Amino acid sequence: MSAELQRLGVNIDHIATLRQLRGTPYPDILEAALICERAGATQITVHLREDRRHIQDDDVKKLRAGIKSSLNLEMAASDAMVKFAKRIGPDWCCLVPEKRQELTTEGGLALEKNAKRIALCVTALKKAGIRVSLFIEPGLKAVRMSRRLGADAVELHTGRYCLATQGGFGKRSGAVAAKELKRIRDAGILGRKLGIHVHAGHGFDFENVRPAAALMDDKKKTLIEEFNIGHAIVCRAAIVGLERAVREMYSAIVAP
Repeated sequence: MSAELQRLGVNIDHIATLRQLRGTPYPDILEAALICERAGATQITVHLREDRRHIQDDDVKKLRAGIKSSLNLEMAASDAMVKFAKRIGPDWCCLVPEKRQELTTEGGLALEKNAKRIALCVTALKKAGIRVSLFIEPGLKAVRMSRRLGADAVELHTGRYCLATQGGFGKRSGAVAAKELKRIRDAGILGRKLGIHVHAGHGFDFENVRPAAALMDDKKKTLIEEFNIGHAIVCRAAIVGLERAVREMYSAIVAP
């Protein structure tokens, strides 16, 4: 196994969701981020959505000024968001597809359909000194195109794998989970060969993250460098507290 431990980015969108439900000044987003850092998070991830349903502009500004770890801003590939990101200066921007009506991001970027726009966003962000990842389906074609578009990293959308591990495909769930895990590994290995970083996220819980974290490349080195996880951690935090929930997830990743 690689000597370098895998990284955990904690997505704290749903801390803000709790606040927005009642329009209260609490829970404080920066306080939550600092707790996550103390518990082992090496990155704080937030998605500034077009409809501002949870994270707000000021939240991102406070996080940029207040955290010591890396700040990963998930965002649509739009001129307005690129302008905002260049002004704030996160360490990473992860370009994601976005629909107003969706509960959460439903899939990877449509790279071919939006190639020109995505390439322009990637170029503008990198010129501003911001590293860029693309949220994609775990397919070989998508990985190759991400490399051509200039991405520093791919974040593999693991939603189908995670849904299968949770029984979402009925009797076929076990077979679907195995197939999807292989797709994730194949995509990750190609990304590694092409010289881009391999991240993963969406739908992970404290159990299904373990097989993904244990994936190795052909040289028997840890394949996925970084996991971005939010919903499961915030849900667990409601029972055991945020610091313990983050510690439990970090342990599941680095000691699967």
